[in-house]
Amino acid sequence: MKNQPTFALALMFLLLIPAVGFCNEYRDQDVVEQKTQGVINWSRGVIQAKGIGVLPNKLSNRVKARSTALKDATMDACRKLLEVAKEIRIDGTTVVGDYAGKNDMIMSKIKSMVQRAEVVKKEYFSDGTVEVTMEMNLRGGFAQLVLPGEIRPLESIRTITPVKNSPSVFTGLVVDTRGLGTKPVMSPKILDENAREVYGPAFVSREYAVQQGMSGYSKDLAAAQSNQRVADNPLTVKGLRTKGVEHSDIVISNADASRLRSASENLSFMKKCRVIIVVE
Repeated sequence: MKNQPTFALALMFLLLIPAVGFCNEYRDQDVVEQKTQGVINWSRGVIQAKGIGVLPNKLSNRVKARSTALKDATMDACRKLLEVAKEIRIDGTTVVGDYAGKNDMIMSKIKSMVQRAEVVKKEYFSDGTVEVTMEMNLRGGFAQLVLPGEIRPLESIRTITPVKNSPSVFTGLVVDTRGLGTKPVMSPKILDENAREVYGPAFVSREYAVQQGMSGYSKDLAAAQSNQRVADNPLTVKGLRTKGVEHSDIVISNADASRLRSASENLSFMKKCRVIIVVE
């Protein structure tokens, strides 16, 4: 009997673990965009949607009824996931729905990817309702489909090992755009004050862009600067303003642009998409 309080506390802790894990599904520094039908996690490069299914009254067999409800919830989540996918911004002027809507083959492939999306959570409620959370990766096959065709392999750029302690050679780029209202996109552009492109589709290898995204996104500057994506000597620059309808093209100072252009080795990290953009 003396162990009852300890046992009760341990049981309570075990019961709370799934709830706590779900509440902390996103890290504080993750850039998460809420949509009507789900969410886009730009930091992780995934989209999520939840579907609902209800136990059908006409089925007396509870096992079959629950299976039907689960199937309905999965179908509902897939439908919502597709709607979220269509709202993803490719660049400052185009969203996936507009782009894929002009090509039946691309839209068909996106629908197939949605159908194969991963079920990351199932919940069964006492009223018979089943809730399913599904997640789809925006990198890999999806990115290959929707990223601009101008992003090609850049075999001509040699990978040069940066000289340690060299002030002009950087291992990555962190762009602080907090306060500018920057909206994440799959294919961002960074420009100098004369509208000349400093970073964008022409600077990256498609292999890297497809596998890890052209840019990472974070809400925390310190977390971005210490992220392995930009390695141990990233250049941090401040965005001056944004351009474009979607406020996704970022303007940096000519001085910062010159620092990036000062060493040919810096093309190596840009080729590998070692860039993180910090937003609100």
